[in-house]
Amino acid sequence: MSQTNFLFSNKSTFYRITSLCFVVLLTATLTTSCSTSKKATTKQVADAPFKKSLETSDDKITAQQLLLSAQTQASDQAIATLTQASEKLINEGSFEQALWLSQQLVQLTQSEALKYRLALVSANGFLKISEVALAFKQLEIAEQFSAKNGIMHHEDYYNLFAEVQKRRALEISSINAKLHWFAISPSTNNNDIHSLWQALSVLSTWQLDQLSDLNPPHIEGWQQLLTYAHKFGGDIDRFDRYLTQWQRDFSAHPAQAIIKSLRAGKLATKQVIQNIAIILPLSGKQAVAGKAAQQGILAAYNNIPYKNLSFIDTDTLDWSLLNERLITLDSHFVIGPLLKENVDKYLALHEILIPSLLLNTPENVSLNTEQFILSMRPEDEAFQAATTLSRKNYRAPVLLSHRDTASQRIAQAFTQQWQLLNGYLPEVVYFEKGKKMQEQLKASLEVDLSQARIKDLKIRLKQSIDTESRNRRDIDMFYLVGSPAQTKLLKPYIDVNTSPFAKIIPVYASSRSHSSKQDSSQHNDLRNLIFTEMPWLLSSQQQNAQLAQLSKTLWPSRSDSLQRIFAMGYDSLYLVDKLPLMKQKPYIRHYGQTGILKLNSNNTLTRSLLWGIYQNGNVSEISMD
Repeated sequence: MSQTNFLFSNKSTFYRITSLCFVVLLTATLTTSCSTSKKATTKQVADAPFKKSLETSDDKITAQQLLLSAQTQASDQAIATLTQASEKLINEGSFEQALWLSQQLVQLTQSEALKYRLALVSANGFLKISEVALAFKQLEIAEQFSAKNGIMHHEDYYNLFAEVQKRRALEISSINAKLHWFAISPSTNNNDIHSLWQALSVLSTWQLDQLSDLNPPHIEGWQQLLTYAHKFGGDIDRFDRYLTQWQRDFSAHPAQAIIKSLRAGKLATKQVIQNIAIILPLSGKQAVAGKAAQQGILAAYNNIPYKNLSFIDTDTLDWSLLNERLITLDSHFVIGPLLKENVDKYLALHEILIPSLLLNTPENVSLNTEQFILSMRPEDEAFQAATTLSRKNYRAPVLLSHRDTASQRIAQAFTQQWQLLNGYLPEVVYFEKGKKMQEQLKASLEVDLSQARIKDLKIRLKQSIDTESRNRRDIDMFYLVGSPAQTKLLKPYIDVNTSPFAKIIPVYASSRSHSSKQDSSQHNDLRNLIFTEMPWLLSSQQQNAQLAQLSKTLWPSRSDSLQRIFAMGYDSLYLVDKLPLMKQKPYIRHYGQTGILKLNSNNTLTRSLLWGIYQNGNVSEISMD
């Protein structure tokens, strides 16, 4: 909808009154524009605080009464009264009238404070009619007025910003605004604190870290409380002890108001889950993947007593008899299937009502309340990377991606999230295998153009000269999606083709670029490469280092992809008892070998990954603060 497409019938009372007001205003403005006394009056009205104007207004007065009053006032006072009328129109549900009036007034007033208020009126009006992009634009205008003129943001700004960013699926920005709103609003209550807790408790761990970096009010206490809830929320006694500690450490924090309810929120008695059926490909072409998952499950089984495991081979399975077989086994829970096509077959068996953890994502199939997905989707990794890197204020990123299906999925997810956050798409360069790969990179850096210019200069001068090829200066970040072998060729090539006169361009990568099988002699080619990875394949506090070393000893030639399946199998057995708790309390997390796992409202487990770096011949975890 056009921003100016808000016209009304000449017969409407609103239009007649506002038209009369503008005749008066325009006439008064023309006849007094050179008067210094009027300028002084304008400044006095302009400097009146927004909050004060709202507090001193009579809540019972209507927009129509204000419009009538403005007709008898001097122009400066009339504009202030009409601004108040536009705010009243929003409250009365006359959104299009409020938009029309605010857009007229902003062209008449010289007051920056009134322009700020009018931008909020427009933002609110656009939001009410679901024009979210236009609402966001008006909030950007309000921010410009605030920054330029030292206008303190009113609580309405933060409230509107929180809702707009929520509608734009930007949860971190939305909750940041909510926390700012809570800190300055004089009318908050315990319901608002509970609402904040609900919003914060569904953030992924990496999203909470991103929010903490923005440093909104009270975030330190919120983050510590959430950390205790994530780690110990499933253990009532331990959680209670940590809540007591938190109360001592943050005695003045507003979240003190919810501690009683957190303690009162007892978990329902857990059903004993003893017999577990595990559906995997244990023979046939995909047996190597199935056995890797099986070995991960058995590794976890050593630490989880009183479970009876029954493995079912999908390669020899008669699917029509699966439900009968599960009943015969008295199965309390199912892990699997692993392969996507088998997941679809399993979900088509509607007679199976046993709680299940699927190890792959189905194709457009809805789950019942007792079916869960352990997602290893590459798009989730790209979403985390794009959000994290956008906080570093890069303005000209280039995404280098191999042209295979998995890499393209990551690239597309990254670019979509980057555009949502920053308002523009990063440049994307797809490369092929072989010689074309380096040629495509050279073209993206425009090193080939620099070399052509040097060659032309040498021909013209007809003599030997010392030269250095120069890359494009606008690129400030690379994000690489490719295999370890491709990364090993591309990373040093980027370094070599970066001009010595230019700043070093940071290179980030997806987990596809990292291999735990590379020895230290290969690390120099990848120095300073930063990448996302699951704890199982990255030396870190979260990694089960003892088991990782044992796994390398037992299966020294196991590929990275099979290592990831092993880790998924390991986590899946731990999740059997934890999923019912996570379902009851969304703030509970599982700190696993595939990542920190969060259960979403759609029964899908998503991961928060770690960041690693190649540095000084080693690979280690790095904080992305």
